[in-house]
Amino acid sequence: MKRTHLKSDNASQIIMSRRHYNLPPLTTLSAFEAAARHLSFKNAAEELSVTPGAVSHQIKALEGDLETTLFQRKHRGVDLTEDGKALYEALSSSFWRISKVLATIRDRKSGGKVTVGSTTAVAALWLSPAVIRFWREMPDVNVDQLSQDRPFRDRPDVDFFIRYGRDPDPNLTHTPLFRDHLIPVASPEVADRLAGADLDALAAERLIHMASEDRTWTTWPEWFKQLGYVGTIPIDSRVNSYSVALQLARKGAGLTLGWQRLIQPMLQSGKLVAIGPHYLTAPNQFYIVGRPDEDLSDSARALKSWIIQEVQDGSV
Repeated sequence: MKRTHLKSDNASQIIMSRRHYNLPPLTTLSAFEAAARHLSFKNAAEELSVTPGAVSHQIKALEGDLETTLFQRKHRGVDLTEDGKALYEALSSSFWRISKVLATIRDRKSGGKVTVGSTTAVAALWLSPAVIRFWREMPDVNVDQLSQDRPFRDRPDVDFFIRYGRDPDPNLTHTPLFRDHLIPVASPEVADRLAGADLDALAAERLIHMASEDRTWTTWPEWFKQLGYVGTIPIDSRVNSYSVALQLARKGAGLTLGWQRLIQPMLQSGKLVAIGPHYLTAPNQFYIVGRPDEDLSDSARALKSWIIQEVQDGSV
């Protein structure tokens, strides 16, 4: 019985708090923010661990409360109305400010923790060694690394992440790191056989293709097209991890596109060999993406500055 009274009291306090700020139910705001960020009720439902119908119900309740339409429903998705855009911008910036305060509190409690994200390849080839060097200078800062080969969406726990190309989220800041070059790479034996090969010869080889949710990564067909090749590019082998693609190339299973600066340690060790003379300057740069510096903790700013200095010193 006491537990029931406690839950009732807590619910009353939440309602009173909402009324103080003249807010609709927080569940409807949360559902709207997720749906607006994804421009998809389905993806918002996956994030919130509810059904798309539940998200739709919350949106309709919010629209009824506000007496306005927030989304334009289309056959293949939704777009924000002007009112929807205004509400999303207000919610998004407010959530970021709340996240900043929470991060500051957690940082004080954790003794200076930083969370940085990257792809698995960036983590293995560059970020992890850089963090080890950082720890030698600042051993009291705890660094958590999150590695995944899909976009870093909906991760307020990440202070910043390394990304190829700009992130579509307008609330994130972008600090340019470097622009890489794309070259075919293979095992020493395969590279020796193909030394000086023309584009026709390269296109006839087994090409290891990357399948990624992030469409900013340059693909084999795009690489050949940019170099003026007009033939067909077969897709015989597809992987969803760049680390796996590099491993297959090392074992002589085919060619993969090498990000020259990123995989420099493997080129220097001879585990992979570049096949010249064809190369393409990457269309996009690598960036540090995340909250503005003023929203980062001292520890996060220290690591970010360290990474930038690593690039300027030529460590990557």
